[in-house]
Amino acid sequence: MRGNQMEQIKLFQWINMVSFAVNDITLYLDTHPMDQNAISYFNHFREVRTRALAEYEQLYGPLTIDTAMPDQKWLWSTQPMPWEGGYC
Repeated sequence: MRGNQMEQIKLFQWINMVSFAVNDITLYLDTHPMDQNAISYFNHFREVRTRALAEYEQLYGPLTIDTAMPDQKWLWSTQPMPWEGGYC
């Protein structure tokens, strides 16, 4: 595996980890909406996830449809699909 591909995989794994944290704390906040520590945790990891998604998009193309930039070249359909070795 090339170094660039390893970096892409590592960033993709990081996005998966922080996305899990955001999803998990969202479920907790559904039942504990006034927990300030949980709100802080959510805000922190939401921002971390947003930055990681932006970095991934800049380096490798959009990973989720909400990070695709319609004013630029439409890369969503030109990336390799998961069965082709892509991570979209």
